[in-house]
Amino acid sequence: MPASGARISIRSSFATVFAALVALVAAAGAPAALAQSEGGLYIAGAGFSFQVAAERALSQNAGGRRFFLLSVPPETAALLSRTTRPRAALRDRVVAANGVLLVCQRDIDNGKLSATGLVAGVVAVRGWPPRGSTELPEGQRYFANENPANLPAANEALRQLRSTCT
Repeated sequence: MPASGARISIRSSFATVFAALVALVAAAGAPAALAQSEGGLYIAGAGFSFQVAAERALSQNAGGRRFFLLSVPPETAALLSRTTRPRAALRDRVVAANGVLLVCQRDIDNGKLSATGLVAGVVAVRGWPPRGSTELPEGQRYFANENPANLPAANEALRQLRSTCT
């Protein structure tokens, strides 16, 4: 009898360990899966107008995938509450398609863009902190006051976003 009892114990221990490993692998892959379900980062500025970047983002993210549209001056006009109807309509299409509108915090800080003039929902993103700063601790992806839900889950997109906003 002890031999069969030992077999049951070993089998249930194996099943428990196997289930724990499956859960661990699934949890580790969750951020990667989330990043894959997101669309990309599109940048209006540096040679691309807001219209071009928005149209590209809309065409490449059909089906409601969340994507990110960063606007840098002078391509921030569509994000202002006082803009032309066509720009506002395109901006609204981006938001309706699950796009997240972004600007660089540095552009607000240096006066190139007024935060008070932006439409609701535009997210200001910080660039990389100065070398030696402890504002973004080693191994952390987000600043203490940032909402990760407003930023890309994909590491490459987040790095590009921070680099652009530095």
